[in-house]
Amino acid sequence: MQLKDKVIIITGACTGIGKSIATRCVEEGAKVVINGLEENLGLELVEKLGTNNVALFIADITIEETPKKLVEFSIKSFGKLDAVVNNAAFIASSNIEDTDTTFFQKMLTVNTIAPFSIIQAATYELSKTKGNVLNIGSINAWGGEPHLLAYSVSKGALMTLTRNLGDSLFRQKGIRVNQINPGWVLTEKEKQNKKEQGMKPNWYEDISDYFAPSGRIFKPEEIANMAVFLLSHNCGPISSQVFDMEQFPMIGRNMPKDVNIS
Repeated sequence: MQLKDKVIIITGACTGIGKSIATRCVEEGAKVVINGLEENLGLELVEKLGTNNVALFIADITIEETPKKLVEFSIKSFGKLDAVVNNAAFIASSNIEDTDTTFFQKMLTVNTIAPFSIIQAATYELSKTKGNVLNIGSINAWGGEPHLLAYSVSKGALMTLTRNLGDSLFRQKGIRVNQINPGWVLTEKEKQNKKEQGMKPNWYEDISDYFAPSGRIFKPEEIANMAVFLLSHNCGPISSQVFDMEQFPMIGRNMPKDVNIS
C-alpha cells in the first residue's frame, strides 16, 4: 500500500475528483479527513469508506478560522497529519465584460487564498511528518479560455504558489508541494452541467478528437491515481512541480484544419 497509515486532508472531497482521491487514498491505506459543503454526500462517502478510515468536516474553507479548525480536527481524529490535498474550487464563467471585482475576489478567495491559508495552518504538523501538499489546479492555469477569465487567473496564481512553496517549504521544513493540472474530466457534475446547457445526455460519447485524441475525456479515478503517486514516497523528492494531465501539448499544438472551436 502506497499510503499506509498516512493521514490526509482533502478539501472538496464530497464529490467529483476529490471524492475519487479520497477513495483511492483509503484503498492505499490512508486515513482521510473529508472536507466539503455537501453534508449528505459526505456522510454517504463516510459510510462507504468506513468510519475507521474517514472523518467528515463540513465547513466553508473561505471562513477565516476554518483552516486552523480543519487541521485541529485532523489531529483530534487521527493523531497526526501527513498531507493536504487542496481540491475544492469555485468554477464559473466570466469574461472581460462581465467580471466585476466582487466576483473576481470570490474566485481568488476560494481557489488561491483558501489553499494558501490551509497550507499555512498545516505547516507545523506537516513539518513533523515531513509531509506534503498537493494542489489541484487546471490546464486553464496556462492562459485559459475567454469565458473562464477569473477562474483561469486564480489557477495560474495557485500554480505560482505551488512552485514557490514547493521550493521554500521543502528546503526549510522538508514539506513537498506539487500540483496536478487536470484537463477535461468526466465528473458527475460535468455531466449534469453540459446536459443543462442543452447537450444530449450522452454528449461525452461523441467528442471531437481535437479535445480528446483518445476518444474520451479523463475519468476522476485517473486523476486520483496520479494524486496517490505524488502523495506517496514512491515519487521520491519531487517538489515544486506542476503536472499537466492532458492528452495533447499545451504549447505548440497543431490544430486540425477541419476543427471548428469557435
